Amino acid sequence: MVECNLDINSIFHSLADPTRRDILKRVCETELTIGELAQKYEMSFAAVAKHLKVLEKARLVSKRRSGKQQIVSAETATVEFASEHLKQYEKIWEGRFSKLDEILKEE
Repeated sequence: MVECNLDINSIFHSLADPTRRDILKRVCETELTIGELAQKYEMSFAAVAKHLKVLEKARLVSKRRSGKQQIVSAETATVEFASEHLKQYEKIWEGRFSKLDEILKEE
């Protein structure tokens, strides 16, 4: 299991913003520099950097230096931790939908 000190509230707070979700989606596919990410959005480099700070604080992404550039990559363990948390709710809703389906078939 992932470290117990991951803060699920921080993770989902950071994912509440559509830009941050899109950034995470992009870096889950491939590592990108902050400059490459900034080109994808109609906002300043500084604004993208602020979004990355929030994602980094939630441990969803990490940055490393390569020369003058900062490379952003996804922290897959944290993404998997959040996914496992959501799977609990998926099971609940699947059960409820199955029960609703049974009720509707009876009518």
